[in-house]
Amino acid sequence: MRLSVIVPAFCEENHIGQILAQIDAVDLRPLGLEKEVVVCDDGSTDATATVVEAFSPRDSLVRLVRHQENRGKGAAIRTALEEATGEIALIQDADLEYDVADYPALLEPIVHGRADVVFGSRFLKRPWPTGMQLPNFLANRILTLSANLLFGVKITDEATCFKVFRTDILRSFDLQCERFEFCPEVVGKLGRSRIPVHEVPIEYEARDNASGKKIRWTDGVEALATLLKVRLRG
Repeated sequence: MRLSVIVPAFCEENHIGQILAQIDAVDLRPLGLEKEVVVCDDGSTDATATVVEAFSPRDSLVRLVRHQENRGKGAAIRTALEEATGEIALIQDADLEYDVADYPALLEPIVHGRADVVFGSRFLKRPWPTGMQLPNFLANRILTLSANLLFGVKITDEATCFKVFRTDILRSFDLQCERFEFCPEVVGKLGRSRIPVHEVPIEYEARDNASGKKIRWTDGVEALATLLKVRLRG
């Protein structure tokens, strides 16, 4: 069985090499998994693509696909998903906020048939994740509560990056997202399909805008609108 790690990346030359090295070092053999990494360079204006092309992994396949112009995280995920060959897909941001050491805990429920979808929750270990700014905290709480009320999904972290799926399920959703509305679109379609989400606690250390964090308050508004759109339109 193969894991496809999907990495959307925009102007991440300072981090992409390190995250690729960390992914490469994760030993998934105890779970019976091999891995590939599919990076979508989303129209970066820096050396992100060059760093990826120069990366020489020991035991994992790293492939690069590119957008000629910046389209957004959701579009990058969709492009990378088209190239994925694994039975399991894991979303990994190109920054260093999330710890790849959590991969085994995220993957074990799917490998052993106890879940089809797993989210890594930043709120199961501590009520306020390390370094998370107040606006981001409040937006996440509002979006999570809204998702639970609209779709009955019973999750604690709607906006977590660490989302893991059986790849056929993710592809079945016919995603339309372009930017950060990937998370609410997926959560809404999981809820409408009555596919349960299994959560596991993960480590997290937020970065700030000065370090390259790209999400803005307007993305929270768009996320809420996406939840409502999926609820009303399907």
